[in-house]
Amino acid sequence: MPAIRANSVLPARREAITLETADGLTLVAELALPESGDPVATLVCLHPLPTHGGMMDSHVFRKAAFRLPALAGIAVLRYNSRGTTSLQGTSEGAFDHAEGERYDVAAAIEYAEFEDLPNIWVVGWSFGTDLALMHAHDPAVRGAILLSPPLRFSRPAHLTTWAESGKPLVALVPEHDDYLRPDEAIERFAAVPHAEVVAVEGAKHLWVGDAEKVLDLIVSRVAPEVDVPLPREWDGPMETADTSAYAG
Repeated sequence: MPAIRANSVLPARREAITLETADGLTLVAELALPESGDPVATLVCLHPLPTHGGMMDSHVFRKAAFRLPALAGIAVLRYNSRGTTSLQGTSEGAFDHAEGERYDVAAAIEYAEFEDLPNIWVVGWSFGTDLALMHAHDPAVRGAILLSPPLRFSRPAHLTTWAESGKPLVALVPEHDDYLRPDEAIERFAAVPHAEVVAVEGAKHLWVGDAEKVLDLIVSRVAPEVDVPLPREWDGPMETADTSAYAG
């Protein structure tokens, strides 16, 4: 069977959508659903820092949207936060240092809830992990997965909120992270007694070369009924995306 490569696009129902924020902005977004049937879980993806190249098409989230609807039956909702540009387009507004972005997070969660998407998990990456900790403790959210959390914008009070919620909180921490490495992460996340800190051997902050490992770890938490590791080959229709404009 053909191997699934970085630019392989597996079958799904994909729709370009817009999110409307409570403060009047329109955000560029995409929803990817399984080709048939209902999803078993939903990922709302909060991307890395836009001032350093983060966007909805950052490679782990792009690959999640390309693969997870077909391989795991998982819906993937990703969007460009305010002022962020990707090949999908530019969202209105301007970067607001994790403050105004509260409305972006709320708009994405509300969209998923309005569409009756099941088992909603927020998946933040780097800057997106701070947004998850600060702004995603919504009744509709089942839990949160944090990729490379720097704990830069969030504060101890936000960890306390997650501790009191009792909702699952999983931090995937690269062994060679640029900002927060596993030993320190274990200390910092001790404020959330039920938090799971997973040290990922050999990985770095941007997860280049480790996207498959990350997707397996995400799926194992949000849809434990799905077998992992996910298939690395696909015997069926498969498109090839032009990813030359992206890193990773």
